[in-house]
Amino acid sequence: MKLEEKTLSTKTIFTGKIITLEHSEVELPNGNNAMREVVRHPGGAAVLLVKDGKILLERQFRFPYNKVIWEIPAGKLNKGENPEHAARRELEEETGYRAERLERLVEVYPSPGYTDEIIYVFYAFAASLEKQHLDDDEFVNAEFVEIPRIEAMIESGEICDAKTIAAVYKYLHDKII
Repeated sequence: MKLEEKTLSTKTIFTGKIITLEHSEVELPNGNNAMREVVRHPGGAAVLLVKDGKILLERQFRFPYNKVIWEIPAGKLNKGENPEHAARRELEEETGYRAERLERLVEVYPSPGYTDEIIYVFYAFAASLEKQHLDDDEFVNAEFVEIPRIEAMIESGEICDAKTIAAVYKYLHDKII
C-alpha cells in the first residue's frame, strides 16, 4: 500500500526566533485531501557523557511544561551548523565539559506527528572539565547521577525527556565502554 502524501499547497502561518509554523493541504494515498500543521525546527544536538558509572544530567526549568526536568545536555542547531559541532558547543556551554571525541549514538524524532525536528545524540569520550558559560537566559544545574538511579527515575516517570530516555537505553543496549 502506498503511504506517501503529496503536498498540494503550503502557507507559512508564523515565523519566530526558533520555529516556523506551516499549514499545508495534502493529497492522501486514497486520493482524499487533508490539512497538516507542521512546526519547522532547525534540529538539536545532545550529548551523553558517562563517567565512573554515572551519567551527566541537567536540571532546568522548561517553560512549556512549567516545571524543572532532568535531561542530558542539549541545544538547538544554529542555521547550517554541523550537529557534532553543536553537541560540543552545548556540552561545554551548559556543563563546562569538553569532550576529546564524540561518536553518534542515536537520532531522535521527538514528535513526528507535527514537527520535522531531529535531535542528534552523541556519546562523549574522555571529557575534561573546563568552564561552564551559559547563555544569559539559561539556568542549568548539572550533576552526575548513577545509572541504576537514572533507570529508576525513567521507570517512575521522574525522567520523561525523550532524547534522554533514548540515549540512556541506547547506551545500555550497546554497552559502550
